Amino acid sequence: MTAPLRILHAISSDRFAGVEQFVRRLAIRQAQDGHTVAVFGGAAQHMAEPLGEAGVRWSVADSTVAVLAAVRRHLGTADVVNSHMTAADVASVAARATSRHTVPIIATRHFAQRRGTTGPGILYRTLERHIDAEISVSRTVADRAGVASTVIHPGVEPRALPDPKARRNTVLVAQRLQDEKRTDVAVRAFATSGIWQSGWNLEIAGTGPEHDHLVSSAARLGIAEHVRFLGFRSDLDSLMGQAGMLFASAPFEHFGLTVLEAMAAGLPVVAAAAAGHVEMLHGFDDRALFTPGDVEGAAARLRSLAADEHARAVLGRAEHRRQVEEFSARKQADATEAVYRRAIDLRGGGR
Repeated sequence: MTAPLRILHAISSDRFAGVEQFVRRLAIRQAQDGHTVAVFGGAAQHMAEPLGEAGVRWSVADSTVAVLAAVRRHLGTADVVNSHMTAADVASVAARATSRHTVPIIATRHFAQRRGTTGPGILYRTLERHIDAEISVSRTVADRAGVASTVIHPGVEPRALPDPKARRNTVLVAQRLQDEKRTDVAVRAFATSGIWQSGWNLEIAGTGPEHDHLVSSAARLGIAEHVRFLGFRSDLDSLMGQAGMLFASAPFEHFGLTVLEAMAAGLPVVAAAAAGHVEMLHGFDDRALFTPGDVEGAAARLRSLAADEHARAVLGRAEHRRQVEEFSARKQADATEAVYRRAIDLRGGGR
């Protein structure tokens, strides 16, 4: 029988965005599999309680120095360190370099760019020589990372499909209201589609600096009474179980966890056809993808699907099936553990 592992996850952060959600989900799955898991970093209000309930130790680590100290303090009782984003990579390598413990460091790449694109590249190439293995969350990320990596897509736990009768004529948008997400495309596409005239509404879950602009835009387009701004929501599972479609407007997602969660809920998705969205949604109904930024094209897809309840149901079931088969938490955890164990064996630390 393979012995359970002692895993440290390090992320230099006091936030809760996509990377922190990724770490929280994976750490919980690993703890459920019997591993001893600790997480350093992320926002306390979203990390401490759910991780604690799963038996995962969590500590504040809101800077590179804090991560370095936390990792170094726990290296003696760890089998592997999994770092997330460059600051945590630097901290983890520095922690090991100043310790007598030779625990392997696995870096998970969440963004489709090389390290050092905004700094002295030679320092990051030196850093990369001290990382034992790299994981990319998508093929898009792997192709742009500049180093060899293993592609392991994020996964979510399986869910039962909701009762189709529970779905409402609602287009859901769930993302940060920041310029790069192009939520304005969602508002304009919804207005242009005209489906609000037949009883459809647009619900936008998320917060950010674009909020006031989007509210003004909805008013200017004459659809204010059909658009609801929900703010931050912790019950996205419930919202996705009731919505009629998800609209994902971001023109470049390194992966796209919200789209994956919609697939798990059997919620038909209309998404910008780029990067991670294409990896998840290729081969489905042509209406699932539109050219990034193309308001008219997106509106046409919304209009067509809104009028075709059967097609929405078929698309939702197909997405759900692919999530279960290709993007499960089980598959992610097993593939990640395999990378950990290879790195441990190469360092001669297998137990």
